[in-house]
Amino acid sequence: MKTIGIVSEYNPFHQGHAWHVEESRRQAAYGKMGDTDYASEILRSAGTICDTDTDTAVVAVMSGDFVQRGEAAVFSKYARAEAACRSGVDLVIELPLPWALASAEGFARGAVSLLASLGAAYLSFGSESAGKLTELKELAGLLLDPLFVEEVRDCLKKNPAQSFASARQICAERRLQRAAPELQQPNNILALEYLKAIRELNLSMTPLAVMRRGALHDQAGESDFPSASELRNRVRGGREISAFVPGAADAVFRRESAAGRIAADLERQDLLMLSRLRFLKEEDFLTLPDASDGLGKRLYRAVRRESSYDAVIHAAATRRYPLARVRRLCCCAALGIKENDRSLLPPFARILAFNEKGRALLRNAAERAEVPTLTKPAQVSGLGTAAREIFECDANAHDFYTLLYSSAEQRICGEDWRKGPLICS
Repeated sequence: MKTIGIVSEYNPFHQGHAWHVEESRRQAAYGKMGDTDYASEILRSAGTICDTDTDTAVVAVMSGDFVQRGEAAVFSKYARAEAACRSGVDLVIELPLPWALASAEGFARGAVSLLASLGAAYLSFGSESAGKLTELKELAGLLLDPLFVEEVRDCLKKNPAQSFASARQICAERRLQRAAPELQQPNNILALEYLKAIRELNLSMTPLAVMRRGALHDQAGESDFPSASELRNRVRGGREISAFVPGAADAVFRRESAAGRIAADLERQDLLMLSRLRFLKEEDFLTLPDASDGLGKRLYRAVRRESSYDAVIHAAATRRYPLARVRRLCCCAALGIKENDRSLLPPFARILAFNEKGRALLRNAAERAEVPTLTKPAQVSGLGTAAREIFECDANAHDFYTLLYSSAEQRICGEDWRKGPLICS
């Protein structure tokens, strides 16, 4: 069975995601890019997905309840995994929290390693320049060059106020003797990290670059394929998203909303995060991942001085420390993630949802998987201290996440220790 791996957050799963899944199947099946527009009809149907190749399985590694931008997802990991599995994905596994809240490099490395452990022969990702995979590979190789890394460091030393992204951009364009817009395009930035991970981990995965469809990443405004950011804003504003998500996913999200299992209140989230940060000591901030160069101390001072979560983030951020990095750091601090938690690769693959094709993939993976797959929470007890600590980190984060639900009755504790994967028929 051919296996396509996708790194995802599905926050929430929408038409563009379903298009990506089907286009990935098509490329893997036929080995070429095309301009077919069959997706619109498929996506508007009630969860009906065209099976381009019955011998192809799609496995998605998905962030859990907290995502890489440093905030809670609007729907829980269980709901988002179900929505994806009912809309074309065959198997959904969770990216453990320390990697879900990492920089683009750590996020990609952790996710790609899990996909490889499950035997993914292809790695599919969205791109703003899907027809230029050769250029992306060339740029990824440059970013791994030790001499180039040193060149970027020297650039930062000469201008400490400059951001890392800006220094890298300057150095890359000087080396390549051309413009490098890929380093400023959100999907391509992650694509480069995926390609780097494949090379660094010496994996035999074939990359599939699928052209991004619809609105740009985080772009606001109306579109036939609006961004996930726009859909989150709609959910938080109490507006409909049914027209922009597959029918099966819409049914899941409507059920969750009706039950009050939705984390749409940003004010509640910010207050809970700030309350957690105020309990921490200065040394707790110094041991956070990516808290080097004085950022840990800077964040601690902001927490002690500012009266709102938003003010803390903006007080700690600078040109050198962008808002996204500070938000991730705050999330890590509030959820108890330390620097050494992601020193290695994810130690297990926790299964969130699967269908019959996903079940077959799991059977095949069980014979040769490099990391164990967890279908029952109790299984983690036999994996050693490090794995258990990672699992506990995710379980504690889910307990925190349920406090964000709109319904007080749904804010239960300990669900991660009781809940197994959803089997989608």
